[in-house]
Amino acid sequence: MHYILLTFITIFLWSSLALLVAKLNHIPPFLLLAATLLIGGSLSLPQYKKWQVNPQLLLVGVCGVFGYHFLLFMALRLAPPVTANLLNYLWPLFILLFTPLFFKDISLSKRQVIGTLISLAGAGLIVAANGVTISSDDVLGYSLAIIAAITWACYSLLSKKLNQSHTPFGSATVGLFCLLSGGLAAMSHFALETTPNVTLRDLGLIVMLGVGPLGLSFYCWDVALKRGDPRVIATMSYFTPLLSTLVLISFSEQMFTKQLFIAMALIVAGALIANLKMRVNQS
Repeated sequence: MHYILLTFITIFLWSSLALLVAKLNHIPPFLLLAATLLIGGSLSLPQYKKWQVNPQLLLVGVCGVFGYHFLLFMALRLAPPVTANLLNYLWPLFILLFTPLFFKDISLSKRQVIGTLISLAGAGLIVAANGVTISSDDVLGYSLAIIAAITWACYSLLSKKLNQSHTPFGSATVGLFCLLSGGLAAMSHFALETTPNVTLRDLGLIVMLGVGPLGLSFYCWDVALKRGDPRVIATMSYFTPLLSTLVLISFSEQMFTKQLFIAMALIVAGALIANLKMRVNQS
């Protein structure tokens, strides 16, 4: 399967994350993360013999999967969620900017940087639709959101680099990352949260969340990065907040606004500028 198609599948799965999490907003975040990561990781159990149990690889995987979500959840607790989420969406930009640092044979063009910044502006319009507040009291939360974005970018690029170098691994190992991360999330839940009553409806939504946005998406993301150009994947990733917002509109009373239309246009334009080489043939 082509890496662009895998990237779109990942984006499609992640676009349902906000809707499912919104329906489960009464579930403590670390409990929700633990349950869904354990479900997502269990998808790889039939291929457990293909797990690559390498200390360096496991450290990268757990720091990426658990570290990213832990930092993001703490950022959302310590700073206004809208602003923290906006800062979190710097991770595609970091993937683009860090690519030459991880892969010396890959360089960036002005077109790619400009296109990604335009898409970032579009994503910012979506995430900041309800207003962004900046306060010095929330510096710790803002910092954690930025570190979370850097963490996911580094994990994504390191996974590709390790696979190309001395530690090649199959995507089944991503399931082991999720299982270990789910265990750490469970420990965080028992240390920081109170366990609520969970209904059958909640369980159904948790399974959907674990199989899709926090399950299959990680495997698709891993394969896409190993096969494809991280610069292209980074720019395409800005379709995630756009599709997520469209999904929320479809299942709620939220309206399609002019601001959303402008954001959509910016994201699409940025992706086209960054990824399409326009050639003008002169006679």
